[in-house]
Amino acid sequence: MATSVRRTTLTLPAAPLGPDNPLPALRAGHDLHRIEVPQDAELPADMARQIGYRPLRTILPTRMRDGYGRTRRSTDLDALVIENDRLRATVLPGLGGRVHSLYHKPTGRELLYRNPVVQPAAFALNGAWFSGGIEWNVGATGHTTLACAPLHAARVPAPDGGEMLRLWEWERLRDLPFQVDLWLPEGSDFLYVGVRIRNPHHHAVPVYWWSNIAVPEAAGSRVLVPADEAWHFGYERTLRRVPVPEYDGADRTYPLRSEFPADYFYEVPDGARRWIASLDEDGRGLVQTSTDALRGRKLFLWGAGRAGRRWQQWLTEPGTGGYAEIQAGLARTQLEHLPLDGGGAFSWLEAYGPLTADPATVHGTDWAAARGAVATRLAEALPRARVDAAYAAWLPYADQEPKESLATGSGWGALEAARAGLDLPGTPFDAATLGPEQEPWLTLLRTGDLPARGPVPGAASTAAPWRDLLESAPPGPATEYHLGLAQWHAGDRAQAVRSWERALRHDAGALPLYCLAVAESMAGEPVRAADRYAEACAAAAEAAAAEGPDGRAGRAVHSALVREAVPALLAAGRTEHAAELLAGLPQAELADGRCRLLTAQVLLAQGRPAEARAVFEAGFELAGLREGDETLSDTWYAIAERLLAAGGPVTDRVRARARSEHPLPGRYEYRMRPA
Repeated sequence: MATSVRRTTLTLPAAPLGPDNPLPALRAGHDLHRIEVPQDAELPADMARQIGYRPLRTILPTRMRDGYGRTRRSTDLDALVIENDRLRATVLPGLGGRVHSLYHKPTGRELLYRNPVVQPAAFALNGAWFSGGIEWNVGATGHTTLACAPLHAARVPAPDGGEMLRLWEWERLRDLPFQVDLWLPEGSDFLYVGVRIRNPHHHAVPVYWWSNIAVPEAAGSRVLVPADEAWHFGYERTLRRVPVPEYDGADRTYPLRSEFPADYFYEVPDGARRWIASLDEDGRGLVQTSTDALRGRKLFLWGAGRAGRRWQQWLTEPGTGGYAEIQAGLARTQLEHLPLDGGGAFSWLEAYGPLTADPATVHGTDWAAARGAVATRLAEALPRARVDAAYAAWLPYADQEPKESLATGSGWGALEAARAGLDLPGTPFDAATLGPEQEPWLTLLRTGDLPARGPVPGAASTAAPWRDLLESAPPGPATEYHLGLAQWHAGDRAQAVRSWERALRHDAGALPLYCLAVAESMAGEPVRAADRYAEACAAAAEAAAAEGPDGRAGRAVHSALVREAVPALLAAGRTEHAAELLAGLPQAELADGRCRLLTAQVLLAQGRPAEARAVFEAGFELAGLREGDETLSDTWYAIAERLLAAGGPVTDRVRARARSEHPLPGRYEYRMRPA
């Protein structure tokens, strides 16, 4: 059959994403990848330089996507299928362009870990993410902010005369356009993926890219890669060079032979072909290879320990097998960002397909023979020269204009195109995609004035050109508030504080007060931060009351503020004020896992550990628990210590007893490192 691209609908149990958090994301988030490099690590010079190259201070201008829950219902999802007589790839354009399935027809095998549900969890830089398939991570270290966002999609002519599926979007953390072109040459067992990231600016921009491939985590599955060393990153936040395959008494190329989650960034020698494979006990599985520009290869494993198993269950439905991730990126590790010069581009080609090798060799004790067997089979199935030729054939087609739109992404690229007059062949950002979020910024661009948007200022634009426009705009509540966000994003915190203080004089409402509270907190002023949080909550409550019973925006701001204010008030010793704020939320919100945890923490601070323990024993789920967050275990053991201390001091002996006599229940075990 000729290669085709078509629309379809995929019906899956899915938890709705819900609304984004209305508070601006001023903090960098839960920074799992802040590392401590041992003195004897001896990092390569380029790696050390790139680890320190312009890390994120904040995820502005994006918002936290934390409005989801854990109640799933049957949901129709728009899907795009690209298919030839050998392979069928199913793509979800509304969920980051995720390749949900890669099905090999001759063998009847699914090559990916295909999650049977869409269950958001707080793994992306901005929150919502889901497991399974192939994801395209662009922006900064971590899962992309576009993990659960729509991308533009269209049919495009392919290099072999057939059809190609193009995905593209404007990535807002780094203000860069990118595209992903997928096609299946006639008769090919390999899905080709051409990727291009362009820098339309006059200055260098840090770039991050990792293609993450979820593969089944069968008991005998092994990950193979052309490397004898790797950089091991554990959730103790250390990075060290280790041997491959055996390290610390176990063969770590088998994902289930580790206890705790870990990353292994492989040191593929210069000049070696770039590939990584995951093969089951019969020597069958998936291989990914690429042109040399995509130099990095990685294994992420959950491990066989209690926490890793709990996370696997959390991300899908009961009875579903687990997964590991094999990955490919622009740098050695995901801790690095590469500079892309103004006017430049990074581009490469990837290929995904089935591979079978002799199982006795693949699973033998001779690592060189095992990986050599896979390399030989890959060379037979898809020679390196063929991949290079496919890249050369694709590159001129990267500028081909789309023939037919298949899905629509955001309007942010169109806004940037309008501001800078950008010409980006192949990835049109049409003015028709501009929507309500971009409307006030278009007004600023055309008139020099940013209009107010009611009680909740709209989505932010924080890049330097927008900051310049805001600085020249007439003062007003929205202008001063957004100018503060842009200044904070640029690292100018003192000026941001001044802008938010001016916004208050324009009756800008609760959000500038929240921003000032965060600024005080990050400056090490917990008492002053608590004051600001209390003012912000009071202002939000007044605005919500003014909206009336049908108003939602004000209530959403008030609830989000209370959830952030309670820990700040507890830190400042204002326990009763925290309890009062929490009790003022509607009963439906108090039943939410976030508020149940806060209730337990307030009860503990009030000296009522038995009642706090009862909250845990009654059971709750924290839908927005972030990867690596130890809040649940920390709170559980703090309660146990107070119970054992019986009003006395919490000594080391009490702490030891708490851990032995009050083990953490399995439902709350999410620790990704040794306790």
